[in-house]
Amino acid sequence: MLRRVLLGMSRSPQIKKAVSSLPVSSGIVSRFVAGETTPEAVLATEKLVSNGLNVTLDHLGEDVTDLAAATATAEAYLELLKQLAAAGLTKHAEVSVKLSAVGQALPGDGEKIALENARTICHAARNAGTTVTLDMEDHTTTDSTLGILRELRQDFPETGAVLQAYLRRTESDCRDLAYAGSRVRLCKGAYKEPESVAFQEKRQVDKAYVRAMKVLMNGTGYPMIASHDPRLIAIAGSLAERAKRQPGSFEFQMLFGIRPEEQLRLAGLGHTVRIYIPYGEDWYGYLVRRLAERPANLQFFARSLISKK
Repeated sequence: MLRRVLLGMSRSPQIKKAVSSLPVSSGIVSRFVAGETTPEAVLATEKLVSNGLNVTLDHLGEDVTDLAAATATAEAYLELLKQLAAAGLTKHAEVSVKLSAVGQALPGDGEKIALENARTICHAARNAGTTVTLDMEDHTTTDSTLGILRELRQDFPETGAVLQAYLRRTESDCRDLAYAGSRVRLCKGAYKEPESVAFQEKRQVDKAYVRAMKVLMNGTGYPMIASHDPRLIAIAGSLAERAKRQPGSFEFQMLFGIRPEEQLRLAGLGHTVRIYIPYGEDWYGYLVRRLAERPANLQFFARSLISKK
């Protein structure tokens, strides 16, 4: 119940206005968000890469309904890629893009605008020596996002996909995407979804995650296992071993600020570990979804809100 309330908060303009007065350096915010600027994101990347980790960076923002804002987001990615390349980081750092941040939600030609902006980012990423992964958002955008992915992969087959285990359709989508060269990030899902399209109970979601992992591990693509759950991480390792996958033929992904010791432990075992780094001014929705995933963070968050330090 608490998780559903928190997910509802993520779209509340009143709560957003109050919480957004916090500086990004405030306790709970800085724990999950690398900063508001591109140089701060590059600095966070450098630190993680120096510890043997890989990175994917998300310029925060979603549900853009203004063409100028969509264009600005695309340009922010181009600047990020430029700075990553200048710092020599693109071998270990890619970018994650939410299509709704680059125009998908615009009326009329939204999908076309998002596709063109994503294509521009993919081209810049390839020139910089790295890749793009298309983030997945709520279920109403799934078909559109997968359609844009198919278009992009005609010219940029390295473009990564994201699938959410809690959606009832995901096991089937995994089968469609488990082909050679296909990079697929599997996460649990962090949006408030109706029972008609998504599993609601943790046990159901965990079982769905394992079913989807089996499909991806037994396919010929490149699975990206995005989880902090020790049991699911152990199952992923067992499935990879059964499928005779070698280190480097799949990877683990975790969020910036969550289980850093485990990130280093897995990397120390020879696994590829990629950290999802969010940055930018529009961090509210992302933060609340992280709180929903782990309500124990609420006390820490409340202290930050009261003190505003």
